[in-house]
Amino acid sequence: MRELLPGWTLSRVGDLFDMQLGKMLSKDASAGPEQRQYLTNKNVQWNRIDFEALNYMSFSSAEREKFRLIPGDLLVTEGGEVGRTAMWEGEREECYFQKSLHRLRSRGQIEPRYMLHYMNYAARWQMFTDSVGQTSIAHLPQDKFAEHLIAHPVDLAIQRRIVTVIDTLAELERGIEASIAKHRATQSGMRESLLAQMDWDCPLSEALSGPLRNGFSPVESVRWTGVQMLGLGCLTPLGFAPVHLKNAPSSVSSSHAAVLSDGDVLMSRANTRELVGLVGVYQDVGTPCIYPDLMIRMRPSSRCSSQFLAIALMSDRARRTIRSMAQGTSESMVKISAGAVRELRIPLPDLKDQEYLLSTLDSVTNQLRKESAELVKLRRLKNGLVDDLLSGRVAVSAMAA
Repeated sequence: MRELLPGWTLSRVGDLFDMQLGKMLSKDASAGPEQRQYLTNKNVQWNRIDFEALNYMSFSSAEREKFRLIPGDLLVTEGGEVGRTAMWEGEREECYFQKSLHRLRSRGQIEPRYMLHYMNYAARWQMFTDSVGQTSIAHLPQDKFAEHLIAHPVDLAIQRRIVTVIDTLAELERGIEASIAKHRATQSGMRESLLAQMDWDCPLSEALSGPLRNGFSPVESVRWTGVQMLGLGCLTPLGFAPVHLKNAPSSVSSSHAAVLSDGDVLMSRANTRELVGLVGVYQDVGTPCIYPDLMIRMRPSSRCSSQFLAIALMSDRARRTIRSMAQGTSESMVKISAGAVRELRIPLPDLKDQEYLLSTLDSVTNQLRKESAELVKLRRLKNGLVDDLLSGRVAVSAMAA
């Protein structure tokens, strides 16, 4: 048994909470009397409930007593992304829940918000891996969930102090997220307004110095070889981000055809329909990098700025066209071909006009990058504090000091 601070203990989830799986959806329930709104797995997101699309089914008076939510109840996803948790805070006068959700109602030994933060921490560290059943979809059975041990202070006042520290950081996090969303909307509006004034009559191929090329995906090496590989996650809605780089095998040299140069424009050619076609401008990361087969590389000609090309390809107009090109029967994975992308129409004003658009957007773009970097730092700090506070390794009094 792990060592805990004085005044801490380990308790089973089933001892701390009254646990209840929701009502199973059936043909009779869908058509029966006493129709009431209920929550499903999709409605429960991390730390929030999405109320945009609530469904109805029949609940008898006994079922309404059993499945009705009250403020302070925690809802935990039983399948899919196992363990995703939100708190019911009485946002609706009356609401119920489906069998895809566990409802946890505290028996008084633990603060619900302490458990809310704990679930995020536990999911991040994959603490439910051994408890998750795997049939066609991962799921967390109630009996196994009930046996899970949680470290917590016995004193509710200490639990509340821990919650206050974490909530304070979470509020700062939400503030930066809101500012980023505001600046992103401003940037998008400015970009679309400027691009709308241009002629979209140039085939993409005419803005490039050579053909579009798919990447190369060798097996990752466990050792440092001097050449790294980008992953699909390096292309984000904000552009290129050198994250989660892998080692290329020793057979891949720095002169390989897939090694990138500063200013290369990359596009994801396989992803969900919403994310396929994301674009970023590669920037030197300090070591040679190759790009995967799930990306397309473009090298702009002297007539086109790399940054301008990326902005044009990430515009609403281009994104709609790219999504319409995507082929695939599953929304979770569609693909676009280099041949189709080559014929995409873009604006290609002279370099002076391209520079004007870029300089106009620079102030907002720079602020976005600055705030995005601040958010990354804050999340690292928050995760570190959460790990220390909820593991029972560090006292909240020491953390607050």
